[in-house]
Amino acid sequence: MSDVCSPVSRQLLPVEDALHRISSSLEPVHGSEQITLKSALHRVLAEPLHAPADIPGFSNASMDGYACRCEKDQPFQRRLVGASLAGHPYRKDLRPGECIRIFTGAMLPGEADCVAMQEHVEVDGDIVHFPGNFQPGQNIRLPGEDIARGQLLLQPPKKLSAMDLGLLASAGICHVRVKRPLKIAFLSTGDELTALGQPLGPGRIYDSNRYTLSGLLAEYAAADLGVVGDDKDSLRQCIVDAAGNYDVLITTGGASVGDADYIAEILGEIGQVDFWKIAMKPGKPLAYGKIGQCCFFGLPGNPASVIATFHQFVAPALDLLSGAGKTRPLRFKVRCSSALQKAPGRQEFQRGILTRHDDGELTVTSAGKQGSHILSAVSRANCYIVLADDCTGTEKGEWVVVEPFSTRLQEAEK
Repeated sequence: MSDVCSPVSRQLLPVEDALHRISSSLEPVHGSEQITLKSALHRVLAEPLHAPADIPGFSNASMDGYACRCEKDQPFQRRLVGASLAGHPYRKDLRPGECIRIFTGAMLPGEADCVAMQEHVEVDGDIVHFPGNFQPGQNIRLPGEDIARGQLLLQPPKKLSAMDLGLLASAGICHVRVKRPLKIAFLSTGDELTALGQPLGPGRIYDSNRYTLSGLLAEYAAADLGVVGDDKDSLRQCIVDAAGNYDVLITTGGASVGDADYIAEILGEIGQVDFWKIAMKPGKPLAYGKIGQCCFFGLPGNPASVIATFHQFVAPALDLLSGAGKTRPLRFKVRCSSALQKAPGRQEFQRGILTRHDDGELTVTSAGKQGSHILSAVSRANCYIVLADDCTGTEKGEWVVVEPFSTRLQEAEK
């Protein structure tokens, strides 16, 4: 066990060092299960998947038009003898001088080798006039053009996206073997917390952190263990019980240095403290360690700190534990349209609004007041403005590093 009151424990650990310590201490969960494709979103693939057949499985039209055997470099005409629709192919082979009407995705008949776009031909009764300069294979999707039979579709570690589900469905794969799901629990601590729907007493606040964590952990179906008051024995017992049943336990609040902040102390008594306090703003009082096989994150109590520490530390740890591998956030530089204040000493993750302009240029501006208790700025924001620990602030128009919350950006006002 670690002494959380030692001089080393009181030092602020740089963010990159904290990330390295976390990743070095984790191993992916063992075990897998077979599940339906429909329930596989965000699950981590446990075995390679290969295409059982060509995709597409037959030659088909890439657009609406007329299918025939073409003649190069000169206009020609064909007699219209039928039609091929998606799911309702023309069942005969084309004979010399014949063509059919065909629609996007419809199967090509035998002997047809090109599709002329409908706007490039002239139709006179049952005679279709084709212009010259057509080539065999034009406007045709060939068998196996996307994926050939036996080709690798996906391999682990791969967290399955909506696009992956579509790819597997196109190959007719209806069941997949995935890593077993992580067992995650979270709780809030603090006598001041009040449940929604209840009146607020003097000095009390509503518990927002559990709702935030519930959303951040939605893909993991994490267990909400509720609120535990500032009683060390009760909190200790709750943590001990949870550590025996979950892979990951996340708490909010009680990780600082107040008289009723017990998280780091309890972790030091019943488990192993890897670090406590990091050189980050918001989010300095972050405790990380293990209780037996359970990975423990003691997040701060202020809501902006909860969100920032989750994004920077918990999310990549869950990727590692789930078997998805080591991940890093997307970051890039843009110009900042507002001046930013910062004191040196800690890496800051200020909340910003990243905007795309009509000319494609990206800029970022501050989302407002940056206090760790100010949830409204986080709600307005769509990115972090990442400022190095030695930064002393920026002037308007300077380049800054941003980390988007997602890939959809604010549109510039006109």
